[in-house]
Parts: sequence; C-alpha cells; structure tokens
Amino acid sequence: MQATPAKFNIVIIGQNNRLQYEALLFAASLRHSSANFSGRLFVAVPQAGPRWSQDPSIRDEDVLKALQQLDVEILPFENRVFGESYPYGNKIEALLALPEGEPFVFFDSDTLITGDLTNVPFDFDRPGASQKVEGTWPKPTLYGPGFDGIWSALYNQFGLDFDSSLDTNQPFDYWRRYLYFNAGYFFYKCPRQFGERFLDYARTIKEAEILELAGQNLNPWLDQAALPLVIHSFGGGRDVLPSGLLDGSVSCHYRLFPLLYARESDHVIEVLETVAMPNRVKKVLKAYDPIKKLVIQRKGHKIRDMFDRDNLPQREQALRNKIKSKGLWMR
Repeated sequence: MQATPAKFNIVIIGQNNRLQYEALLFAASLRHSSANFSGRLFVAVPQAGPRWSQDPSIRDEDVLKALQQLDVEILPFENRVFGESYPYGNKIEALLALPEGEPFVFFDSDTLITGDLTNVPFDFDRPGASQKVEGTWPKPTLYGPGFDGIWSALYNQFGLDFDSSLDTNQPFDYWRRYLYFNAGYFFYKCPRQFGERFLDYARTIKEAEILELAGQNLNPWLDQAALPLVIHSFGGGRDVLPSGLLDGSVSCHYRLFPLLYARESDHVIEVLETVAMPNRVKKVLKAYDPIKKLVIQRKGHKIRDMFDRDNLPQREQALRNKIKSKGLWMR
C-alpha cells in the first residue's frame, strides 16, 4: 500500500441551512485533531440558479468569517443536473469544481475529525468509500429480480465486470455479497475524473429505462447506487483502507446530534465539545438550536445518560423513540 501523499485536498458541502454549522464544526475538528494536515480544506457551496427555488449559498457573514479563520476555502459550484430535487447530488457536482489532478477526500458535512488524518494510508490510485453501511438499497420486490439480478444489470449497463466485484464469501443474493458503500466519505486521485463518471452513472441510472430497476426507489439512494460502480470502474474496492480508521478512530460520521450523544464514544464527545467552545466558534454555532441546546448547554448529556453504549438497541428507531419520549429529539 502506498504512503499517503504529502498533500491532498478535503471537500465538504456547505449550504444556507444546518450544513453551514456542521461545516464549521468539521473544520474546527480537523484543525484540532489533525494539525499536520497541510492540504486545502474546501467548503463547496451550491449557487443560486434554476435548480433551486431559493438561494442555497452561505450568506451569513458570521459563518463565513468563522470558516475563514479556520483557513477554509469557499468553493462555489453550479448545479447543472441536480439541486433542490436531489440535494445529495451536491456531492457529485461539487467534485467538478475542485482542482483537477489533485488527490481529494470527500466527507459528508455531518462528520467530525477525531484523529490525525495524515496517518490514514490512502492509496489515491485505488478509490474507496465508507463501509459503515446497511443494506438500504436495493429492496428486491416479491416478483422482481433479487440483489444479483439488479446489481448485475447495473454493471452490464456500464460495461463493467460484475463477477470481480463480488465478495464470494457471502451467500448468493445476500446484500453484503455485492459492492455497496455509504457515500459519507470517498476518495480518489482526481476529482474531475471521479466526478464526471459519478455524474454520468447517476444520470444514466436515473434516466435510463433499466428494466431490473422497476419498483426500486432511487431517492435518496441514487448516489449510493452509482458509487460502487464508479469505485469499481477505477480499480477500487472494499479493501483499500485498513478498518478502524475512518468511521473509527480518525473520523466519526454522526449524522444527527441526538444520535451522536446516544451512541458515540467519550472521545468523540470530548472532541465535539472542545472544538465548539472557543468563543469565535461558539457565538456562531449558537444560532443553530440542536448545537446550542445539546452541545453548548450540555443537554446532550441527558441523552447520553439514557443509554448503555455497550448495549445499544439494534434498531436506530428505538434510539429515536426513547430520545423523543424525553423531549430531546432535535434536528
């Protein structure tokens, strides 16, 4: 496995909603936990246009100033294909605005960096993505093709070798047999190459009449249906990073603050509360209620006290229901 290049870029999405506050926390956690990171940190911001009914860009001067103080570069980009109808498409179209030929790692904005990112042995010639995933897509119908039929049709659509993508240690038609990722992070040596193919595959899956996809819901799963095909097409796969680093000791994709307090480690909580406390960050974050109440006012610890991290409910809905019963659910 190759050593991580001295420099690579990081990109997350920022927008005029909760994402701007998550982006600020991400940036603060990166500077706190990975002081050796010497690449560029981009917050990619969609711009007003026909794909949006309202301007999605970050216009809050306090947010922009706080991001600038953390050495963040705002990266405007245009939505030519997706937009308000499918905001997950931002992570696809933003790639086309990044510097060509420079290695990148994309993270979802609802992520904290909790360790030294420069210790992660990225091989940017072999792309990978998050394997913190459940079998969310596809959902085979009673009379339609199973996992094998659906995935093989997609690989055939793009002229890709299906058999070499399979984990043959897993049973036939069991979802883990088939290459599937969470799009919470992914990386490659060139964002333009990756982004153009990601966009092409996603558009084709959405618009082409692929018989095997009849009855399959692609909203919000379109990005996660296309991502394995893109990664496989560039020679990547499941095994490109050691386990336990990203989505482990180095990063935490928490998704929602109540869930973070319910299930994440003491170290994650410590990083979150440490990076949120400096006044230049805290005064901005207080504008977002879940952070103000759960993090800054420490009400998240009431959620934390409700659960045993070593014996959490298997279903996320059970977590949510218990938090809601105490009036502490916020998003």
